[in-house]
Amino acid sequence: MSFPLSKIVEIIAVLGAISSVGYYIVCLWSATRFLSQRKAAGEGARPTPAFTPSGSILKPLRGTDPEMYESFRSLCLQDYLDYEIIFGVSDENDPAIPLVERLKAEFPQRSIRLIICLENLGANVKVSNLAQMVREARHEYLIVNDSDIRVGPEYLRRILASFADPQTGLVTCLYRGICNDTLGSRLESLGISTDFCASVLVAQTVEGRISFGLGSTLAFRRRELAAIGGFESLVDYLADDYQIGNRIASLGQRVQLSSEVVETFLPYYTVREFLDHQLRWARTVRDSRRWGYVGLGLTFGLPWALLALIAARGAGWAWALLAVVAAARFAVAIVVGRCVLQDRQVGKLFGLIPPRDLVAMLVWLVSFAGHKITWRGQEFVLRHGKLVRS
Repeated sequence: MSFPLSKIVEIIAVLGAISSVGYYIVCLWSATRFLSQRKAAGEGARPTPAFTPSGSILKPLRGTDPEMYESFRSLCLQDYLDYEIIFGVSDENDPAIPLVERLKAEFPQRSIRLIICLENLGANVKVSNLAQMVREARHEYLIVNDSDIRVGPEYLRRILASFADPQTGLVTCLYRGICNDTLGSRLESLGISTDFCASVLVAQTVEGRISFGLGSTLAFRRRELAAIGGFESLVDYLADDYQIGNRIASLGQRVQLSSEVVETFLPYYTVREFLDHQLRWARTVRDSRRWGYVGLGLTFGLPWALLALIAARGAGWAWALLAVVAAARFAVAIVVGRCVLQDRQVGKLFGLIPPRDLVAMLVWLVSFAGHKITWRGQEFVLRHGKLVRS
């Protein structure tokens, strides 16, 4: 007995849709746990930890990002006594330098330094800069975040207080993407707030912990950095945030997901730039967490449900399946996007969730077909997570 191709497609699509509903339920459960933990920790209250160590914020730069100066200012407005900010560029004519000089003039009371990183230690220029910047850092506790990240005034207090527990080896945090009026930027923002951050919460629930870091914040001690070989051991890796977290976790130290949520201001992505960025991210995750990445195929609920509807030729049960999947998908968007990340844009972008999810599934499929990526206008080949110029 043989099944026609349309029936096989229908069965596969139904199984994919059902598995996605299960995944969405785990997303909601994980988000609820996170919210409960944040509430128990006193969300919204001014933290007054007894542990307030001195810290060095390392900010590698290359070019400018949207709202960059205000993001810099947020680091200077911290309700924290003893910390320094070190900016690093690899080009003495980098357009970000005037912004750093302006910041130093506006906040003369803050310890702000600019390092020109002349050595080229590897393919990842950001990590190469960090390896040179950390030599100038004065403090044991190091905080790295991307150039487009904006933080709240209690950021340092909350992040560094986590190290009162000696078993904490790294602290990282979720983030929401602030989009502009381009379609690519809006799709990127939706992906961060309704899909990517949900997957981080699921990883924490399913694995009982997280074993990776996010570029929004990587806070760790100098001694753990030395134990994993320093930044020099990471200069050829694209996913340096993943590698740092994974290697510190392998030391037996805990990677903690902070209750703090920060913001990233997204570029004016064209659709092509958005797709290039998504493919780069996809192939990076594929090389970092291979089996978890393969499993993502079971999470694209709306595309699977639509395929089942087409294969079933509009049968009533297929419409019911689509309704259930859509309800679960939009519930995740509300609970993770609005409640966990407090992203006020999500509701306005709800209509873009179906096309965004369809694009995400197509990118997932294409990501298995090669190893080329485009990063900052340059083409590379990924080999086991390392960058090789093509």
